[in-house]
Amino acid sequence: MGWWQVGADTLAGSRFVVSPLAETTASLFALLAPSAAHPGERAWLDAHLPAFRARLAADPVTARLMAAVRTARWTADYLVPTPTGDGERSFPAELAEIRATPTATVHADLAETIGGPLPSALLRPGLQDRTADLLDWLWERAVRPDWARRRRVMEADIIARTEQVGRGGWAAALGDMRPGMRWLGESRLQIHAYDHAPQDISAAQLLFLPVTPRHRWVTWDDRGHYAVVYTCTGTLAEAGRSRAPEALGVLLGPARAGVLVLLGAPKSTTHLVALTGQGLGSVGRHLKVLRDAGLVGRRRSGRSVLYYRTPAADALVAASTHE
Repeated sequence: MGWWQVGADTLAGSRFVVSPLAETTASLFALLAPSAAHPGERAWLDAHLPAFRARLAADPVTARLMAAVRTARWTADYLVPTPTGDGERSFPAELAEIRATPTATVHADLAETIGGPLPSALLRPGLQDRTADLLDWLWERAVRPDWARRRRVMEADIIARTEQVGRGGWAAALGDMRPGMRWLGESRLQIHAYDHAPQDISAAQLLFLPVTPRHRWVTWDDRGHYAVVYTCTGTLAEAGRSRAPEALGVLLGPARAGVLVLLGAPKSTTHLVALTGQGLGSVGRHLKVLRDAGLVGRRRSGRSVLYYRTPAADALVAASTHE
């Protein structure tokens, strides 16, 4: 199995980062291997898959390139540049790093990914620009219009995992980030189940990047930067795509109903603020009304107070959903 030797200083200095490029790349992978995990993802694929396939059909070279950039065990390094942790960057700034990749590096990365010589159709310059152009098209058409909501889901996941670190340490926060990833103890972090040589990153910079599609990867460079791209918790990603049933919104008001729907899994006030985009005061008032009505309970978990739906609220949400 592949694991990293992670020093205490590396974990203490690690950060969560929101990356527009990582989100767009994960969306690209979703279109290349379309499979919906929930109705919201199915609706997104139905809306964007026809135009994406038409674009590739009109550009056979880019279509051949997309067939080569990722396999079950590897992703071409140039496509997933490792963030440096110098702060969140704009999408154009991140995309510029892909465009600046030397052609020889692109060819070498693709050959490593497919495990053999490149087909003649890909032995040409400009593949990095074709890749960047497709990502730019995807960002403008299918990601940027929904970026505010996606960002709230990612920020909510970061809040939840930060709370997990405070309650149960890094083992609790890292356990469900990606299949095969878990804390082994003795400063060892298992990254995947493949038989790769261990890496000592005790003096490296480690970043964690949430994305909303169900695609994930790890990446590193020769300057001591490592990153784990992981999918937001399923309940978060699905809740972020869901709206409160119309009947429930009429009864409670859309904003309050939205809070109640999100409490299918316990969440803190800060967590709800990040997910809904509402202010702290508004969320607090909604929670008070819902508690007074017997629809929401609360419990303390470490230093956090978590709110959850009562059985009566579960029945109310279920009845509204089935109307």
